[in-house]
Amino acid sequence: MVAQLELSFHPQADVEPVLTSGASGSVPRVLSGEPQNLSDMDAFNLLLEMKLKRRREQPNLPRTVTQLVAEDGSRVYVVGTAHFSDDSKRDVVKTIREVQPDVVVVELCQYRVSMLKMDERTLLREAREVSLEKLQQAVRQNGLMSGLMQMLLLKVSAHITEQLGMAPGGEFREAFKEASKVPFCKFHLGDRPIPVTFKRAIAALSFWQKVKLAWGLCFLSDPISKDDVERCKQKDLLEQMMAEMIGEFPDLHRTIVAERDVYLTHALRQAARRLELPRASEAEPRKCVPSVVVGVVGMGHVPGIEKNWSTELNIQEIMTVPPPSISGRVSRLALKAAFFGLLGYGLYWMGRRTVSLVLSLPATQYCLQRASEARPSQ
Repeated sequence: MVAQLELSFHPQADVEPVLTSGASGSVPRVLSGEPQNLSDMDAFNLLLEMKLKRRREQPNLPRTVTQLVAEDGSRVYVVGTAHFSDDSKRDVVKTIREVQPDVVVVELCQYRVSMLKMDERTLLREAREVSLEKLQQAVRQNGLMSGLMQMLLLKVSAHITEQLGMAPGGEFREAFKEASKVPFCKFHLGDRPIPVTFKRAIAALSFWQKVKLAWGLCFLSDPISKDDVERCKQKDLLEQMMAEMIGEFPDLHRTIVAERDVYLTHALRQAARRLELPRASEAEPRKCVPSVVVGVVGMGHVPGIEKNWSTELNIQEIMTVPPPSISGRVSRLALKAAFFGLLGYGLYWMGRRTVSLVLSLPATQYCLQRASEARPSQ
């Protein structure tokens, strides 16, 4: 469990953007045609100087940005976003360009990193197509109940996608693009793995709560406008929506929102560590400087991150998946029995209908009549 947690911040699990040609191409221009004489240390210092010149001490930031300061002086700029919003994309781009961060942390895990590499058209098609194959894959990966819950939430996402004609996660793709333009900027996946979140959410709900939630998600059809999405960037409206959900599914809110607030806070803390500058030789004294971090998260997580920023966090607790209860096992068996029972009845009903339909055909009637007439003569 600890190794899996560390993967969220270890280089193997991070997506490391490569410096774009814009950043690296500026080196020869400054060196006046002598790039071959540039040492690694000189190149580093040159790019670092470029980055620090672009970084503004008093950045002009969007109103959706919350600034946090770590104990060592590192600064964290948390951009609260609406996942279906053009304004959120612009907020992310502006913030990264203003502060020139050392690390960008996004509200994604390794199971959702593919959305960074897909274009808008592909994502839009994927979000709209909820197929049986996707359901089977979700059930194989996460189990029956968690897989069904994942598909129901995907249906909600597809509903919003259909209403707005916009694929989710645009702000994360913009963050990835902009991070690649900043020298020495790392890109971290800061969210808890989605299978853990779904399994803990399912385990926290009673059987009837699961039925009620599934029913509500299955029959979601309320129209959503772009104005509705943009209003989600206002903290007062968002807190009101969260309060309504807490009243109906408090355990769901704890696992899907509050626990991920803790995990995201931990990810931002891990990213906001002092940076050790490279040394020309071993004899040179070590020099560390405070880092600058940009976090890109949904607006609903910002209050929780602010609340948890200065508190002690227990990450191991929110990474464990509790064993299924007796009622949970019984409900799963009941669901499987109901599913196969309905499947069997459906096949039986379709078979009867098919036989009745075949027997009612004129050709069938004619053949049966000829057969009955031919039998006595034999």
